[in-house]
Amino acid sequence: MSKKVGIPKALLYYNFYPAWKVFFNELGAEVITSGNTCKKIIDDGVKSCVDEACLPVKVFVGHVIDLKEKGVDYIFIPRIVSIEPKKYLCAKFLGLPDMVKCLVPDLPEIIDTKIDLYKNDKSLMREIVRTGKKFVSDKAKIYMGYYKALEMQNKFEGIMKMGFSPNEAIKSLEGEDVKVINNGNLKIALLAHSYDIMDDYICMGIVDRLREMGAFVYTIEMIEKNKIEMGVRKLPKDSFWTYGHDILGAGQYFLDNKNVDGVITVSAFGCGPDSLIEDLLERYYKRDGKIPFMSLTIDEHTGEAGILTRLEAFMDLLRWKKGEIVI
Repeated sequence: MSKKVGIPKALLYYNFYPAWKVFFNELGAEVITSGNTCKKIIDDGVKSCVDEACLPVKVFVGHVIDLKEKGVDYIFIPRIVSIEPKKYLCAKFLGLPDMVKCLVPDLPEIIDTKIDLYKNDKSLMREIVRTGKKFVSDKAKIYMGYYKALEMQNKFEGIMKMGFSPNEAIKSLEGEDVKVINNGNLKIALLAHSYDIMDDYICMGIVDRLREMGAFVYTIEMIEKNKIEMGVRKLPKDSFWTYGHDILGAGQYFLDNKNVDGVITVSAFGCGPDSLIEDLLERYYKRDGKIPFMSLTIDEHTGEAGILTRLEAFMDLLRWKKGEIVI
């Protein structure tokens, strides 16, 4: 009987799930994901976490508890330090396996593969082999699983560059017939971490809401890397956080090129890096004064009505600027 590996549907699930799934499947394991975020998952995470944890971490812990209740053999919680040279991720990713072990009792074994590409990828291959040996002894098979995972990651990122959100790209790769209605007459850049806007429960389905209101939505994942780097070069100083770097670069790119009608940032309450990044972008956009900018902050108490009201008002403002309505 194949071992069951649980993957929480939270945090970097939205960035790497297809690759993770291929890797474990190639080693003969069955991949089980937690359910979609719901009130129970949120409540379980909030009750188990310290108050100072940000909403995405609380949600992640709730998903771990969901997997524990499903009876998986392992839960995959990688210890992610860096995913590219000379950049780090938020410290919560580095300490996530230890945090979860302390917060949730009686867990199945946690696979805490260390991913640190700050200097090079030599240590990563050792970690890949260490992880793979939990399932097979054949190193060649482990390496093959890893390379197939890389191929899947490239395919996944290519689909998102075609205008699919991470959720839509995942569904497409799993064989669903996904039709994306992303052809509104207003272009909006939605700049945020994937886990803040792809979890429909905590962000009220913001991407679909904007599309229904007539917006063509750009997320970070849809923007070519060279455009992000063009934007970053305009900044006086770069961010050393990978995803903060991408949000800043994309925001500056749209500001320089004036090719969107509005920009919305979304962040979780209590996220220190995001509070700095959003403040910087807001200052740049206010100084320029030509593209409307709005920031949204979410936490476990955020209500749907408040988010929708702000989105509707923002869309009305954009249409007024284009002369489509009179306020």
